[in-house]
Amino acid sequence: MNTRSLARLLAALSLGLGVIAAASAASAQTVKLESESYLIPSADPGIELYMRNKHPAGVTSFPADKIILYVHGATYPSETSFDLPLSGLSMMDYIAQRGYDVYLVDVRGYGGSTRPPEMDRPPEENKPIVDTPLAAKDLGAAVSHILKRRGVAKIDLIGWSWGTSIVGLYTTTHNDTVNRLVLYAPMWIFSTRPTLGGDKPLGAYRSVTKASAKDRWLKGVPETKRAELIPAGWFEQWADATWATDPVGAKQDPPVLRAPNGVLQDVRTYWAAGKAQYDPGDIHVPTLLIHAEWDADLPSDQTRGYFAKLTNVPYKRLIEIGEGTHTIMMEKNRMQFFREIMNFLDESDATSLN
Repeated sequence: MNTRSLARLLAALSLGLGVIAAASAASAQTVKLESESYLIPSADPGIELYMRNKHPAGVTSFPADKIILYVHGATYPSETSFDLPLSGLSMMDYIAQRGYDVYLVDVRGYGGSTRPPEMDRPPEENKPIVDTPLAAKDLGAAVSHILKRRGVAKIDLIGWSWGTSIVGLYTTTHNDTVNRLVLYAPMWIFSTRPTLGGDKPLGAYRSVTKASAKDRWLKGVPETKRAELIPAGWFEQWADATWATDPVGAKQDPPVLRAPNGVLQDVRTYWAAGKAQYDPGDIHVPTLLIHAEWDADLPSDQTRGYFAKLTNVPYKRLIEIGEGTHTIMMEKNRMQFFREIMNFLDESDATSLN
């Protein structure tokens, strides 16, 4: 074969592979999804937990390695980050379009779940509410619900920020119900001053404005990179949807989002005091840690510290994505983030030699 013929063959092969890739992407984007939002009982009387489910339309049976549950962080509820259709596509959509049965849950005090009665009073009248063990208890109720609903023994879990402590703590005592674990911006022992909480006495909950949320989001981002980090309109779409989940706070001027302070008390008692709240060595399932370089809330050294403590997992992976913050799932580089998570979830056996 001469050089010209070889070049034509390679060009044809390249074009064919491109067409296949484009067709695959288009197919994933056109999968019709079914969604459902509902409440389930927690383990405590009078407390209900908000759940949302998405999966390919017409499918009701899924293997354990195709079912995943997401839980939020310290301040914002699950749906407005995990299922916010930015440019028509949410992270929940992205995963469900690939054949997964995808769930999210709000622990009590957040989003569509029951707000404890302490949140009906001024915050200073009560101690911080909804700590990590209680949140893990709510997560356990959601896991049990899914296991029963789908008739499986275990599922995948993904947590963001404080959510990594919730799923991490839960897994240490429930390894048998967890297939794989994804920890997005994992919380570990602080070597610097935490960005949240300050030094004042903590009440039952705190109130967050949209302006303070934007400042926190961009903390740690180089000044020259800030304008292009969040595509136009995305922050406003997220903020409007998030603050609307708190009808009481939305009536204030300016509107606020109320968030329980149990997590901040845990940070003071454990993570900022140099003590771990639980031992990652008690996690026995495959684990992915994923982080972005400009995360000022939970910096990279925390991810590396956590990674080193995962001493009893079958395998583990740490991925750092450039030019992203604590909220990379809603930024310009979010597709890198999504794809790295799917690479981990789609692996049938990462320990295989073949």
